[in-house]
Amino acid sequence: MTSSDGSPTLLYYLYRSATALIAPFAYRKVAAKLAAQGVSAQRQRERLGHATLPRPDGQVIWFHGASVGESLAALTLINRLGDHLPQARFLLTTGTATAQQVVAKRMPPRCCHQFAPLDAAGPVRRFLSHWRPSAGIFVESELWPVTLVSTRRSGAKLALVNARLSDRSMARWRKKAPTARFVMQQFSLFLTQNQHISDGLLELGAPADRVRGGGNLKAGADPLPIDDDALAQLRDALGSRPTWVASSTHIGEEQVVLTAHKALLKQHPELCLMLVPRHPDRGAHVADLVAKAGMICARRSKGELPTAKTQIYLADTMGELGTWYALSPIVFLGGSLEPIGGHNPFEVAQAGAAVITGPGYHNFAETFPPMIAAKGAVEVHDAGQLGSAVSDWLTQPDALQQAQQAAVEFSRQQSTVLDGLVEMLIEQLDLDATNG
Repeated sequence: MTSSDGSPTLLYYLYRSATALIAPFAYRKVAAKLAAQGVSAQRQRERLGHATLPRPDGQVIWFHGASVGESLAALTLINRLGDHLPQARFLLTTGTATAQQVVAKRMPPRCCHQFAPLDAAGPVRRFLSHWRPSAGIFVESELWPVTLVSTRRSGAKLALVNARLSDRSMARWRKKAPTARFVMQQFSLFLTQNQHISDGLLELGAPADRVRGGGNLKAGADPLPIDDDALAQLRDALGSRPTWVASSTHIGEEQVVLTAHKALLKQHPELCLMLVPRHPDRGAHVADLVAKAGMICARRSKGELPTAKTQIYLADTMGELGTWYALSPIVFLGGSLEPIGGHNPFEVAQAGAAVITGPGYHNFAETFPPMIAAKGAVEVHDAGQLGSAVSDWLTQPDALQQAQQAAVEFSRQQSTVLDGLVEMLIEQLDLDATNG
């Protein structure tokens, strides 16, 4: 460890010792969870650092995204870096089976997937010994001390991109200031989503010359895939009926959406709501809420299609958001009426739809205010405002079209930022475009 990396703290050594002791018990828990999601016993052992794929020759650039959103943001950068580094190979690790299932359908050329090793000395050592990455690029908020320190000591440079730490995480790290400073100094580059995050990282000890504004990588992600057959079936079933989508809703939000839709039906009796809970396994619960609200629904998970009497189509399945967004020009994004942080508006804009959000979008604090100012999105606070926003766009097609165009243009402008970020990563992480 060079002097510029700072000195390990007693707390770091205690953490390293503790994780080594509890790793076998932690593995039992994560392996059981992966098994319940259909992951094979062999692939479960990737969490212990046992690779299930051979290492490719040449430069391997490692990306890590904990869950679905971070992993899709990683794919955005992998695609862009792949154009600049034609001989490089890419490794993407995730922590969840859901993320693995999603990225498997969108894996770029020269890229493979493994589950991330547990943050303990043994699993990380086995992982690094096999893969020998030239660089490690972590997306958003994954700060695993043993993994970061071990990777840096192996000679690989590290970057934290799309950096985002919650106020709660910031507060926890502040209580461990010397260790936070030690962890921050492992990175050669930080690309943050906004100035608030930049200021927080600097406070935690990130070197000022390594912290750069980077916007939100999700702006440059590929559009969500669309199932053309499913889209044609639904369009045929709905005919000329107007539709709107309430996407990625959480507990407490469906009641608000249902209240808004019930009021909308008085003005627009043919209106159909595509209701997409964030967690499909809540489908039965949400269906009960629909029944208690006195409305009729059909469920995607049961293979049903909407009929003339269907007022709500419950899309309680995974991986079909692109199809729902293509179906409707109006999308309410959940996770925002409750203080959850909001969800990705760029996916909606890329599909050509206008966006409605609640006020709780702090995970996209750098995105929604300018998008609202550009009139590509509107903010609502309750069922009445939600219903009014939908009704306004249904009854004013010109205004809806302008909002759709504004959303698309906003997303396109944000996406252009990524080209500069790719060049910065290549320079700061010493990624060799010629030797790949």
